[in-house]
Amino acid sequence: MRGLAMKTAVVTGGASGIGRAVAERLRSDGFRVAVIDLTPTDDGFGHVADVTDRAQVDAAVSAIREALGPILVLVNAAGVEGFKKFSNISFQEWSKVIDVNLNGSYWMAQACGRLMQPGSSIVNISSVLALTTAGLPQAAYSASKAGLIGLTRDLANQWTGRKGIRVNAIAPGFFPTEMSDQYEAGYLDSMRSRMLIPRVGRLEECAATLVWLVSPAAGYVTGQTIVVDGGVSIT
Repeated sequence: MRGLAMKTAVVTGGASGIGRAVAERLRSDGFRVAVIDLTPTDDGFGHVADVTDRAQVDAAVSAIREALGPILVLVNAAGVEGFKKFSNISFQEWSKVIDVNLNGSYWMAQACGRLMQPGSSIVNISSVLALTTAGLPQAAYSASKAGLIGLTRDLANQWTGRKGIRVNAIAPGFFPTEMSDQYEAGYLDSMRSRMLIPRVGRLEECAATLVWLVSPAAGYVTGQTIVVDGGVSIT
């Protein structure tokens, strides 16, 4: 991360789970990290904002830019789950998942993309469930995370050459988060046969992958989805 110290990174959903792990790792590597989340954080640059609300997003991004300077990195990690059978999910429930997981990343990319300079980077946190099924009734969640992969490719196509902004995604497998805490007892044990590395991931492993993606070491990588799942998606 040499040369990136004291640069500004924005992390949505940074109050918990993968977003929090990413924010902590970027901060430890010398970034000035601003967290956007519905849950207040004890971070000095935390902003309570709803990523589905364009006005709140624009206000938060403007405040971060004014306080911390140019934004070099955007991490779209804000997300909600949708554990419900497709035949039972209401349109309102479906829309909420899509609105947070996909549309929130759209609003954030628009707001930050207008301000980012060449050499900047966006990373969208997708999911292994965008690539494979895992015995969970998560149609809305899977669709939203698959949409993020499509958004990632197209933004890279539009922005990398013209604006110098690299855009990539990470598709995490099973990690210890508030979402995985909601799995039924025994579910993760039942999935171990698909884990070529027979354990759940460590949050710092996902964060380390992201740090690589936004660093000069990945300077020739754009439009890609990096799968961090212990092999689940290929079994």
